[in-house]
Amino acid sequence: MKALILNSGLGSRMGSLTADRPKCMTALAGGTILSRQLELLEQAGIRDIVITTGAHKNALMEYCRQWEDRLDIAFVHNPFYDSTNYIYSIFLAGELLDDDIILMHGDLVFEASVLDDVLSFEGSCMTVSSDAEPSPKDFKAQIRDGLVEKVSVELGEGALPAQPLYRLTRQEMSRWLQKIGEFCRSEDLSLRRCYAEDALDRIPDKEIFPLDVGSRLCSEIDDPADLRRVAAELERVSRRVVYMCFSTDMIHSGHIKLIRRAARLGRVIAGVLSDEAVSGFKRLPLLPFSERQAMFASITGVSEAVEQRTLSYRENIERYRPDIVVHGDDWREGFQRPIREEVIRALKSYGGRLVEFPYSHDEKYHEIELRSRAEAAMPELRRGSLRRLLAMKPQIRAIEAHSGLTGLIAENTAVIQDGQPRQFDAMWISSLCDSTARGKPDIELVDMTSRLRTLDDIMEVTTKPVIFDGDTGGLTEHFVYTVRTLERVGASMVIIEDKTGLKRNSLFGTEAGQTQAPAEEFCRKISAGKSALKSSELMICARIESLILGKGVGDALERAHAYVEAGADAVMIHSRSSDPGEVLEFADRFRQRDGRTPLVAVPTAYSSVTEEELLSHGINIVIYANQLTRTGFPAMQSAARSILEHHRAKECDEMCMPFGEIIRLIPEDY
Repeated sequence: MKALILNSGLGSRMGSLTADRPKCMTALAGGTILSRQLELLEQAGIRDIVITTGAHKNALMEYCRQWEDRLDIAFVHNPFYDSTNYIYSIFLAGELLDDDIILMHGDLVFEASVLDDVLSFEGSCMTVSSDAEPSPKDFKAQIRDGLVEKVSVELGEGALPAQPLYRLTRQEMSRWLQKIGEFCRSEDLSLRRCYAEDALDRIPDKEIFPLDVGSRLCSEIDDPADLRRVAAELERVSRRVVYMCFSTDMIHSGHIKLIRRAARLGRVIAGVLSDEAVSGFKRLPLLPFSERQAMFASITGVSEAVEQRTLSYRENIERYRPDIVVHGDDWREGFQRPIREEVIRALKSYGGRLVEFPYSHDEKYHEIELRSRAEAAMPELRRGSLRRLLAMKPQIRAIEAHSGLTGLIAENTAVIQDGQPRQFDAMWISSLCDSTARGKPDIELVDMTSRLRTLDDIMEVTTKPVIFDGDTGGLTEHFVYTVRTLERVGASMVIIEDKTGLKRNSLFGTEAGQTQAPAEEFCRKISAGKSALKSSELMICARIESLILGKGVGDALERAHAYVEAGADAVMIHSRSSDPGEVLEFADRFRQRDGRTPLVAVPTAYSSVTEEELLSHGINIVIYANQLTRTGFPAMQSAARSILEHHRAKECDEMCMPFGEIIRLIPEDY
């Protein structure tokens, strides 16, 4: 691709400013009109430049020598510059225009993003503006059926203001040159004094599209008044604030390209999502916020990297009031669509605007994401992920999983509420649900080898922290080996309950003849488990059955503090009452003495309590312990019953999730 810059005009309306130099050398914004054009072209990767000259030819050529090592500039002199228009200059340059062409007048000033859009346009285009007011002295374009039909200063109502900045394919440029040649070879010399656009209008079936630059700067300088206006506009552009938001901890060329494009719109502020925000809608970031912030701050084109505390942009838009928010166009549908709509509303409140660039679907970027996911799933990173989440979030939300598929549901289910994402932070590998899925009673009948196979199935296809239901932990000697195995495979927490003898599910309470282990004995089991660990990452949580067995809050508190003293990393208080009162009382009284140890609750029986209410009483981990199992089996029973009743499957079709959607849950690397 080549650029053609037309500089053969006299510039007489500029007065003394063009007495000894061409208009393109007029000082502007620390440089000249021409220096801005050449620098923007160079930044865009265009090295082949054709410049037409007229008056002050030598001054112009000497001025351009400073670019001779960076650009290949060819000069075409119009000796009849004082008696012809630029149509004749284009005619003389015709032999050099054997490529796709960016054509501009030498007195045209435009911002970088305008040139970017022209260069990226597929086909031929001319810049127009649906926001600008038409000027009697400037071009207007008549648009019909989505194409530029006519370009003239004389066009009236309905025509859009247009500027002489074109992208022309070789074919379209050749057709225009052919018509220009007919004009310039004519015996009618007046055709050499008309606009080149007069020849353009004579081309039948031309395909030049209008490229709407909106309110962005793209303007010719004809006189000193224009110069003052454009200089003021450039000053405004230099102060323009552009805001972007990033959650990634692996920067690739697509991010760099997006930042560079944004930097051509103004001063870029990069919002870096907090660790809590990232973990709330994706997964725990591989790099902590401070490192990700420093990484973005060091990128050329980013003037400042700031924290964005939530997925919602609203807080930072109100704080920084950016003129422009830049994002890829991938958020128009799907999970982030409500966030996009909120951004548009916030910007509209003060006149800001959203600019969306096409999202890159390059396969190598997808491979980077898969690699990032694979790293997050590694035991070394995953094992400590629950501890890191607890350090950055006041409350963790977990849901049971009993197979690879339910693990994927737990990992990928998300909603947006009030501009904030909500998803599950962790998975609970329940002994009850694991046994039920196998059609076995929940009495520790399913051995640890089988339980670990379920754990492996889930961890193989997911990345989030896993909390493992260790039942009673078995004999202390056996628990030691269980702890080491869970640590090795990357589990984040194991919860063991202070019962003895044959296990019965806690939901049966005292009806099942359950017995509670002496506190001292259970403390020894906790201490042995802690001593067996090779690292400090796997958490051992003590589950207290005092409320289940009717022993009251006082007994539960005594045990809780003893278990923490023995080394428990967290305490789970369990209850089968539909009233959460005892659980909340326990939490309040526990927090009076211990404000640090995480508290775990399982609101199965007291399901009306909200996460917010539990958090207000100091409960840090909420486990939804069996809801996927309990909802899945009735659905399967209904489907089976429907087939039996109707002698066919059609009636249960509406109960069924399309298999294609199920398949899409499965990671592509499997």
